[in-house]
Amino acid sequence: MDRLPLRTAWGRGAMAVTSPRTTQKLTVDEVCAELQVARSTFYDWRQKGRAPRCIRLPNGALRIRRSDFENWLTDCEAHS
Repeated sequence: MDRLPLRTAWGRGAMAVTSPRTTQKLTVDEVCAELQVARSTFYDWRQKGRAPRCIRLPNGALRIRRSDFENWLTDCEAHS
């Protein structure tokens, strides 16, 4: 198993070690492409509370943390 390089992030005077994969933010288009679904399907899931957790940016765009997306996929597998 390949290990991703770790980087150090500074915040509020404390040092934290984070993985680039866990801090990666995906666009709605990237999530839809990975799931092979239409944007309208994603927004339908979101309206019904079935989509992965999203972050709304100040400009109104949505982002999905890679870790939230992976957890959501795992939950979907568990419910099948």
